[in-house]
Amino acid sequence: MSIHDEISAQMKAAMKAKDSARLSALREIRAVFLNEMKKDNSDSLSDEVCLTLLRRLEKQRKESIEAFEQGGRREQADAERAEMAVIGEFLPSLADEATTRTWVQAAIAASGAAAPGDLGKVMGALMKEHKGDVDGTLARTIAAELLGG
Repeated sequence: MSIHDEISAQMKAAMKAKDSARLSALREIRAVFLNEMKKDNSDSLSDEVCLTLLRRLEKQRKESIEAFEQGGRREQADAERAEMAVIGEFLPSLADEATTRTWVQAAIAASGAAAPGDLGKVMGALMKEHKGDVDGTLARTIAAELLGG
């Protein structure tokens, strides 16, 4: 079952269970999917596109949580965490730090990078190979460290 279909099926289950918090998060995900489908009048989305959209939603939730906590708005931060948990159910786990470090070292070798200014080349090579599997922020930090930046 595709991610798009799974979201729809879980929405129905959340409606039947009267789980309003989960239903709200699923509706938001579905709305993002529908907006993406409207761009090219398609009937469905590939799992790759769905994962990209879900990663974007996850990143937005992280930023919102941070902003709400800095503003002292605990309830809103908790609501964002709940939504992020629902989004996370559909995302594959990202590589751990050791695996990311290995991939970054391989990308440095493949791109011939030697200085902190070559960070863009390293990230380009890394994301070309492992886009959906690696946390970009962690990878950038490791690459900067290895390049002496």
